[in-house]
Amino acid sequence: MDQIGLHEAKTHLSDIITKVNEGNEYIITRRGIPVARLVPAEKPSREAAKKALERAKKLRETLSLGGLKIKDLIEEGRR
Repeated sequence: MDQIGLHEAKTHLSDIITKVNEGNEYIITRRGIPVARLVPAEKPSREAAKKALERAKKLRETLSLGGLKIKDLIEEGRR
């Protein structure tokens, strides 16, 4: 895992993100002290994404705002 200073990280962020996407990891330092770790994001599985979508749909059906359901407000906004 490479260390990189905060200033250099800000200056070359696009290049660093490309390298992280390829699997590299970085420790970001401020005045030589580690403050953050930049690692590739975990890609959610298709099954996890489907479950999250189903939870969001169920939540949308049950939430209300001042007695009005969120779903009704959304539909009204589409008119």
